[in-house]
Amino acid sequence: MSAALVVFMVPGLALFYGGMSRSKNMLNMLMMNMICLGIVPIFWFVIGYSLSSTGTDNGWIGTLDYLFLNDIGITGEDGGAALRDVFFALTFACITPALISGAVADRLKFSAWVVFVPTWMLLVFTPAWAWVFKEGGSGWLAARGSLDFAGGTVVHVAAGAASLAFVLALGKRTGWPDEPMIPHNLPFTVFGAGVLWFGWFGFNAGSAFAADGVAIQAFANTFIAAAAAMLSWLAVEKIKDGHATSLGAASGVVAGLVGITPGAGFMGVGGALGVGIVAGAACALAVRLKFRMGYDDALDVVGVHLCGGLVGGLLIGIFASPASLGGDFDAGLIEGGGLGLLLEQVLANVVVGVFAFAVTFVIVKALDATIGLRVDDDTERVGLDTTQHAEAAYT
Repeated sequence: MSAALVVFMVPGLALFYGGMSRSKNMLNMLMMNMICLGIVPIFWFVIGYSLSSTGTDNGWIGTLDYLFLNDIGITGEDGGAALRDVFFALTFACITPALISGAVADRLKFSAWVVFVPTWMLLVFTPAWAWVFKEGGSGWLAARGSLDFAGGTVVHVAAGAASLAFVLALGKRTGWPDEPMIPHNLPFTVFGAGVLWFGWFGFNAGSAFAADGVAIQAFANTFIAAAAAMLSWLAVEKIKDGHATSLGAASGVVAGLVGITPGAGFMGVGGALGVGIVAGAACALAVRLKFRMGYDDALDVVGVHLCGGLVGGLLIGIFASPASLGGDFDAGLIEGGGLGLLLEQVLANVVVGVFAFAVTFVIVKALDATIGLRVDDDTERVGLDTTQHAEAAYT
């Protein structure tokens, strides 16, 4: 059930991003998200799972023993539990590159995106997943003691840092920031945020890998953090701009969901409330940086996912509560755990972020030098729906 909920997040993300895009690029944004549900499962089946998740001999990468899911099925002693876990992890793998699509909206060749997704999965996502989630906690970051319950580091920080590298290499949309590029369908964006919120209960609660108390706590934390973040984002809007917007409400929900993801199963509801408040306000301020710093992150992936993932990951060092969860992990500062956990969280998030940024930049530059990244100016002005897909969202 949790895996199915996470799959549903991908079309939800497509609607969330699509509504924020201009109408001439709506279908292109849907396709950039949906193609991930085609490419990534095959990649995961062939090599991704084996390299990212298996083996305990080293903390850096998995083995080649389970290519094509060799020896993983329903006839073993576990009755199919391993196969279940493979496909739950696969749903996380599907949505991670889809997150990046929002940063590069409106000007990227669809063919370049199709090549980028499996390349990025192999060179960035797979090793990062191994460092954090490899079998038996053997990944080197996990073995040091850093905590990531449901992918704040390997999903959101990695995708956010990759998005920043991608947009710096890709360049700005024609006319940005002087030409208004307003969302064309905010009802789609709000509905997409609702689908994401719905699916995120599978994302976070399912990461307990059991229908138990930890799953219930993760579910509750997910609800509270998203609600608090929506309110804190809207408060920042009201203070800075004099009004609260539907786009701000939808973005605030997603910021809270991102923020609570790494710590959903490591803190009580009070901690989740604190994470939501901080993540909503921090992300509302972070999305404004692109105008000051001049990078064209079209749909605010850097401001929401990189910032929100970092906030959530670091606040584990403050709010982690083994007393609330009955878990065997270090306590945060509030419960007297000292600085050790916080420092490990800083290390893990910085390492994954820097790695994702650097390797993504190299990938994108290599693609640009070979098949090319951007559509030409005329194509960009006409729109990607008709030029890349020979379709129109609206007639």
